[in-house]
Amino acid sequence: MSQNTGPRRAPTMADVAQVAGVSHQTVSRVLANHPNVRESTRAEVLRAIEQLGYRRNSSARALVTRRTLTLGVVACNPTLFGPSSMLFGLEEAARDEGYMVSAVTLRRYTQKALEEAIDHLSDWGVEGIVVMVPHRQAVSALAQLRLPFPVVTVEGGHSLPIPGVSVDQELGARLVTGHLLAAGHETVWHVAGPPDWLEAEARLDGWRATLEEAGAVVPPPLQGDWTPLSGYRAGQELAGRVATSSARRGTPDVTAVFVANDQMALGVLRAFREAGLSVPGQVAIAGFDDIPEAEFFAPPLTTVRQDFAAVGQASIRLLLSRLESGGAGTADDAERVVIEPRLIVRSSSKPT
Repeated sequence: MSQNTGPRRAPTMADVAQVAGVSHQTVSRVLANHPNVRESTRAEVLRAIEQLGYRRNSSARALVTRRTLTLGVVACNPTLFGPSSMLFGLEEAARDEGYMVSAVTLRRYTQKALEEAIDHLSDWGVEGIVVMVPHRQAVSALAQLRLPFPVVTVEGGHSLPIPGVSVDQELGARLVTGHLLAAGHETVWHVAGPPDWLEAEARLDGWRATLEEAGAVVPPPLQGDWTPLSGYRAGQELAGRVATSSARRGTPDVTAVFVANDQMALGVLRAFREAGLSVPGQVAIAGFDDIPEAEFFAPPLTTVRQDFAAVGQASIRLLLSRLESGGAGTADDAERVVIEPRLIVRSSSKPT
């Protein structure tokens, strides 16, 4: 008796219909979750699907319904905590709504690179896209494009006539700076992120505005690039200022530092530890992002938490509403959704 060892044919919708004893159209209605199907019939069809291991053919479905149930995402710098967390939040939210996500990551946001990314996603048949625009170069590039389908931006500021979702970065900086001032520090130093990043700019603005409103001296900010190494170098400079502060006239002592992200804060903590400075005994430190490791820093890091899940959910909801209304993101209805961050106070900023 011979045994067929060749590849097994994948079950079709016709096979499901035959096993369930119904028509092809009835199987299609069950798969589309159509309300005009008897529950007993629906149960038979679902039982046949499970028995046969039938999987829907998305390409065939797209030809029939003209829907791919796929959304596109364009992201840059996905290795950083913020962008990677936002990307994950978008994918989770899309899946919750029954959509798949096709993502394109870019090294740099140029008009050509963005055009190629959008063309690629268009070829894949996405119904709309979310574009993460973290810096001004991305905003400029996106503003020059004609968009063939609905688009929503994430962290794109308010300068584009396109619906967008963002975290209130300035509020987060105000919360953490105000917290350090309330702890009794005369001023707060700042290690800033890259100057072309909108988030870094907003955090810098919130820090500066809070100091000015409190009548505190605004020290010159130190420049970082989001990496622990840049934070370490800034920490070395700040530690040097602590050691020589008694000889500096008109320069406020370094007793509190707000670092624009947690990775740079980790570098600052190491530089202070090597310089023999105690945290928070001599200098209080706070970061931004609340990365998973922040509570395990030594000492645990005070920081600002961004709700990336809420960003993803709001972005997908906004995009789906555009799809349902047939809108294309014009200046007349460029809706903005702003998510508030939360201050997480830990040992690194508590007065001893």
